[in-house]
Amino acid sequence: MTVAVVPDRLAARDPEARRLLDGKGAVVLTGLPAHPDSLAVAAATLFGAGLRELYPHRTRRSVDGAVVGLHGDSLDIVVDMAGLETRRRHPNEDYVLVMLVRQAPAGGESFALDAHAFTDSLPADLLAFLRDTDVDLYGRWAGIRGLPATPRVGRHIEYTRTGRRIHRRTEGVLPLHRDPDAEHVTATLARFDDEVRRAQTALPRFALAEGDILVLDNYRTWHGRDPHAGERLVHIQTLRTDDA
Repeated sequence: MTVAVVPDRLAARDPEARRLLDGKGAVVLTGLPAHPDSLAVAAATLFGAGLRELYPHRTRRSVDGAVVGLHGDSLDIVVDMAGLETRRRHPNEDYVLVMLVRQAPAGGESFALDAHAFTDSLPADLLAFLRDTDVDLYGRWAGIRGLPATPRVGRHIEYTRTGRRIHRRTEGVLPLHRDPDAEHVTATLARFDDEVRRAQTALPRFALAEGDILVLDNYRTWHGRDPHAGERLVHIQTLRTDDA
């Protein structure tokens, strides 16, 4: 069973785009202006009336960037805007759109992995850990302003109430506070990290052109990119659909 994902490229308004996204867990959309508004246009075109929430787009500029390892996008941030609590990120964002605005002079190729296939291929005890063990999903990032003070407890593999499988992958995971099994959890998390790094090394790379939008099923497909020289700029938008 292959775990690699190499998305097809097609026009943003091509009716095949949603089918390919559902089939592979990723697709690259072309032909829209290299502007943040295009992320919302692409999301509306793909999901139509099933689009529930768009979270604020964020722009990421990196210079001589280090590798970004395999991950799924999720975070839990609520901010106060003029006395109104406003959610800027959600732990259960189910799709992510990444638009490449400025390509680096060298490096920066992308890679993606089918987390369903990958986790199913792991040793039985490690797969059981991912399914059965509660962890603090963002404990390592507790100092980020806007992140709730209450730990976000969850598991790496969970299911929506309609049966959709969620695969979580962040660098913020820690054992629960005062977990009596903390030593075992820490060791098993390290094993999991090693397995992910091995898989990442073997994945094929693919290049985005400036203006391309990489769309990912965030419950199924983890992604990352290689290190790069010079400046690279992307716009990112996460969202939730009715299926979340």
